[in-house]
Amino acid sequence: MSHPTFAGLDYLDAAVLAVDQDGYIRYANPAANSLFNVKPHEQQSLIHCFGENSPLVFAAQTALEKRISITEHELVVFGIEGEMYVTLDVTPIESTAAAVLLEIRRIDQQRRIINEERLQAQQQANRELIRNLAHEIKNPLGGIRGAAQLLAHELPDPQLKEYTDVIVDEVSRLQSLLDRLLTPHRLPQLKELNIHEVLERVRSLVLAETPNGLAVKRDYDTSIPTLIADKEQLIQSVLNIVRNAIQAMSNIGEVILRTRIARQVTLNRQRYPLALRIDISDNGPGIPEHLKETLFYPLVSGRPGGTGIGLHLAHTYIAQHHGVIEFESRAGHTTFSLFLPLNAWQDTGSTS
Repeated sequence: MSHPTFAGLDYLDAAVLAVDQDGYIRYANPAANSLFNVKPHEQQSLIHCFGENSPLVFAAQTALEKRISITEHELVVFGIEGEMYVTLDVTPIESTAAAVLLEIRRIDQQRRIINEERLQAQQQANRELIRNLAHEIKNPLGGIRGAAQLLAHELPDPQLKEYTDVIVDEVSRLQSLLDRLLTPHRLPQLKELNIHEVLERVRSLVLAETPNGLAVKRDYDTSIPTLIADKEQLIQSVLNIVRNAIQAMSNIGEVILRTRIARQVTLNRQRYPLALRIDISDNGPGIPEHLKETLFYPLVSGRPGGTGIGLHLAHTYIAQHHGVIEFESRAGHTTFSLFLPLNAWQDTGSTS
C-alpha cells in the first residue's frame, strides 16, 4: 500500500515494511506484498503476519525497545512461497508515520543480483577487449588480403592460384567474424513494435532453414502491449537463442515460444512494475554443466566449429534494452527467459 512518506521505497527490490511503536505495519512496498501479501490497510501487526516466535518479530521489537539498528543474516521466515532464507536490516526512524523500518532481502535474490553484476562487469570487460583486439586484427588482415590478390595476378600457374584463393577466403571469413564482434556497439534504433511480430519472423526463418523434423510452437499472451525497442536487435537475439537450441537438438525436436507479462520485476537492481517475459524452451539434451558459468562469454561454444558469438550478442542486445537473460537447463528441457521492462525508455527519458 502506497504511503506519501515512504513513496521513494516503492521501487526498491528489497521488501520494506514500516512499523509503528505498537508493532502495526503502516507501509509495505510492492516487493513486500509480493513476498508476504501484507495489507497495511487491514491494520495487520508483525505478529499477525509472521507469528509471535518469528526472529523477524523479535529483531523488530528489540530495535524498537533499545532504539538500535539490527542486521541479521540467514533468517528463516515464511511467505507466500513458503519457507525462505533472508537477510534483515532493522532501522529505527524519526517519523510520525512509523517507528522502525524493516528491509528484508531473499538470499537467492541477493545471489541473483551479485551474479548479474558479475556477469555485467565481465561482459563489459570482454567487449572492450574484443573491440580493441578486433580493430588491431582488421588492419593486417586487409594487407594480407590485398597481397594475396596481387600475388594471384603474378602467378603463371592457375593451379597455384587455388592457394591464394584459400588465403582470400579465410581472410574474408575472419573479417566477417570481426564485424560480428564489433556489431554490438551500435546503439539501439528505437521504434514501437509488437513482440509477436518479432517472434513470428524468427519462427518463419528457422522453419525455412530446418523444414523437416522441427516443430516450433507458440504460446502467446496477445494482450501484451507494444514496447519501444530495436526490432532488428530483438529478432537477432531471439534468433540466436533459437538457432542454438535447434543445433543442440541436431535439427530434430520441439521449440516453444512463450510470452507473458511479469509484474514487479527487478532487473539490473532497478524495479519495474511491468516487464515482458519471453521464454524460449526446447526438449534438447541440455547445456553442459561446464559451460553454464561462461555461457554468455564471447568465443565460448559447446559445439564443434561454433564461434561462441550468438549468445554473447543476444545478451549484449538485451542488456542494451535494460533487460536480462536467464536460463534453466537439464536433460530434456532448456528454457531461456528474456525479461524486457515495458517502460524502460520512458523512465530514462530516451526517445527513438
